[in-house]
Amino acid sequence: MLLAGFRAIIDELHTELSSRGHPDARPAHGFVLQAIGPDGATASEVARRLGVSKQAAGKSIERIEVLGYAARIADEMDGRRKVVRLTDYGVDLLTESAKILDRIHRRWVRALGVDRVRALESDLRSMTPSAVFRLDLAGWLG
Repeated sequence: MLLAGFRAIIDELHTELSSRGHPDARPAHGFVLQAIGPDGATASEVARRLGVSKQAAGKSIERIEVLGYAARIADEMDGRRKVVRLTDYGVDLLTESAKILDRIHRRWVRALGVDRVRALESDLRSMTPSAVFRLDLAGWLG
């Protein structure tokens, strides 16, 4: 049931994102964009944050570059090193995602009640290993 709830949220999110100018956005793209973070990251850092190989991270980065969500640029401190940075389009995807997820969350609170949603969130936090990369879109956006 937990997976079904997650899938319902993700499906609704991506249907809405498509209508807001992001028709090619996929769930994996959001994970990669969050792993890049607001300050940018190298492919090795993205790989480590996502818990995947550098090659897998590189392929994911290439895909979001093609879609216009990120760009690789030379590091200001070391021109030999490339840093992946979010484009305005990538930031817009995350911003719109946060707005949509907030609306979905408010609907769940209306349907289930604030106490039940808080308890569910608390229980899930207690069952999630702390070493896992934390995908916290609202917190990430400040």
